[in-house]
Amino acid sequence: MPAPAAEGAAQAPLPDAPASGLWRRLPASWTPYVQLARLDRPVGWQLLLAPCLSSVCLATIRRLENPNYLLLALFFVGAVVMRGAGSTFNDLIDRKIDARVARTAGRPLASGRISPRNAALFMAAQALVGLAVLLSLNGFAIFLGLLSLVPVAVYPFLKRFTSWPQAALGLAFSWGALLGWAAQTGGLAAPAYWLYASGVAWTIGYDTIYAIQDRRDDVAAGVKSTALLFGAHVQLAVALFYLASVSCAEIALLTAGAGIVAHLGLLGFAARLLWQIRRLERADEAEALKLFRSNGLAGFILFAGLLGENMLFYLVR
Repeated sequence: MPAPAAEGAAQAPLPDAPASGLWRRLPASWTPYVQLARLDRPVGWQLLLAPCLSSVCLATIRRLENPNYLLLALFFVGAVVMRGAGSTFNDLIDRKIDARVARTAGRPLASGRISPRNAALFMAAQALVGLAVLLSLNGFAIFLGLLSLVPVAVYPFLKRFTSWPQAALGLAFSWGALLGWAAQTGGLAAPAYWLYASGVAWTIGYDTIYAIQDRRDDVAAGVKSTALLFGAHVQLAVALFYLASVSCAEIALLTAGAGIVAHLGLLGFAARLLWQIRRLERADEAEALKLFRSNGLAGFILFAGLLGENMLFYLVR
């Protein structure tokens, strides 16, 4: 196992993390855990949270109800801790591969700054908080939340066997589109399925962009990805997945009876994805990371449109 890094190195941001943030004010001993949970890279929990919030709001549009703001807050807590638990699990499984990839070699487990045992305990603590959030929901939502552990558990292993690990990530990261609807209504309906399909296509697109950073190292490490699979056609492939995402989201809005404000949110979401596609043609590794991060805002633009429609209904009813 590599020797632990010096304190200065331990506090340094990882290559795919912002250079500054509130986490830098925490004690140095906390830094490996912050990095393990990806709290220094908030786009991860943002991408996990956005489908949850959008689904809750879409369900209230369908049912002509006001949003349950406590439910939205619970999903925020759940998204942060479950993103952390999932990332910790992923890093436990991938720590030997991560040590051979330049972008990930400095991660706490790959660099030896934290032991697998301590990482496993940290993962369990985060998962218990997530379980507490899940148990506050209705019975069907609890069942659905537990079912989400299947794609989460499978995802880290797929990059060894298939060029489509991004598809498994899409199934896991978009699960909130189903869970949010179930938590609000106690069941599922067509708009939730369409929103889930939109999220899966969106995730495959943005995670393909993210994987551009590692193409050279992935080849050396024997790791597969859609970025390698699509090769010179990556821009076209991402464009097709983004088109599928916007199309499925439009069907979700139409089947839920959403109006103009919600569609303005979808238009803003689509514009953000188009901006990424246009810049992807000449994107290097740094630009790919920037484009990937912009998806956090894209998801919340769609949510803002749906929430705006909810608020408009509250004002005019």
